[in-house]
Amino acid sequence: MSSLKPVRGTHDILPEESLRRRLVEKTADEVAARYGYGEISTPLFEFTDVFARTLGGSSDIVTKEMYTFEDRSGDSITLRPENTAGVARALISNGLAQQLPLKFFYRGPMFRYERPQKGRLRQFHQVGVELLGVAQPLADVEVIAMAAQFLQALGVGGKTTLELNTLGDGESRGAYRETLVEYLLGRKGELSKESLERLERNPLRILDSKDPGDRAVIKDAPDMADSLNDLSKRFFDELLEGLETAKVAYVLNPRLVRGLDYYCHSAFEFTTQELGAQGTVLAGGRYDGLIKQMGGPPTPGTGWAAGVERLAMLIAEPVERRRPIAVIPVAPGQAAPALALAQQLRQAGFTVDLGYSGNMGKRMKRANKVNACAAVMLGEDELSRDAARVRDMDSGEQREEPLASLEDHLARYN
Repeated sequence: MSSLKPVRGTHDILPEESLRRRLVEKTADEVAARYGYGEISTPLFEFTDVFARTLGGSSDIVTKEMYTFEDRSGDSITLRPENTAGVARALISNGLAQQLPLKFFYRGPMFRYERPQKGRLRQFHQVGVELLGVAQPLADVEVIAMAAQFLQALGVGGKTTLELNTLGDGESRGAYRETLVEYLLGRKGELSKESLERLERNPLRILDSKDPGDRAVIKDAPDMADSLNDLSKRFFDELLEGLETAKVAYVLNPRLVRGLDYYCHSAFEFTTQELGAQGTVLAGGRYDGLIKQMGGPPTPGTGWAAGVERLAMLIAEPVERRRPIAVIPVAPGQAAPALALAQQLRQAGFTVDLGYSGNMGKRMKRANKVNACAAVMLGEDELSRDAARVRDMDSGEQREEPLASLEDHLARYN
């Protein structure tokens, strides 16, 4: 029998954390809207083939991390480990290729079976954008500038650094792969077991290794820049020029890669030093080969995804709830008028707290506990004059206010 605890790698999102998470999602939504991105919501689960074909059958996500199960129809279903593949599938399924370019914003939970750590959960949440149908580097400039603006608007821009690299086109990537494999084979005896396995199927992922021995080998590995053809060099130069025009600061990181073949040209991450090992808070890049690999028409794409939990942890100050107005009946006989007034104020857009029981003293204690900004007290005398007493909970100032003008008086607290 399982204990009544959350499954390992999941947790309950209580109101305090929800406020921070909501701020992250709201800010991302608002900034994406300024750039003309509309929200898309894909299913939490897809046919397993959507991810197995796109993420690569030998990738860590597919072989170790996906939550895959067989449904009652015998179909293999997977909880989404990321959302780019789902958005690409949606483009194909809905016949959207004739409407390119398309700009999508998304948010929601993702699922990966990983060892839980600070800032890394098995059910985690992301916000992200995808720009489909634009082959020019200006698209990459746009999504990176949007990411930087999002982090600034959230108040964490100063805590992050944009790291940037180029993967080149397919020709350049193939040439670099040969050069890298030749170098790594020469130092094969120094590589970790995991990197030896990657050397066979996905050597670029070795550049991501955190193993100390691997890091020593990687330090002297050849740079991607030396394998770029002229087209790839021009693309990267235009990307850098665009970021400088947009005043987006960056640092070059020649070890920043993406292991899957459909990625090309730009790869970027916003990282922080404040979250320990889980330092990447937003990552993205260009994936021109993805939709074709899924069976759709050749369609360029670029975008990014950001971890909501990690960004929420970077928010310095607690996010305050909207302070309520407490409606307080002085005696049991005023309970019904208090309920009617509370509903009237809520319908007018005010946040209202109405206690469920207790004398006036207990209700005032509750008003302090919920951090009410004002208390509206209804007594027999006040109601006989169609009025209420209003107390400013910060200054203690108190005055009688006609019910007819009460909403106008309380507008200062809204």
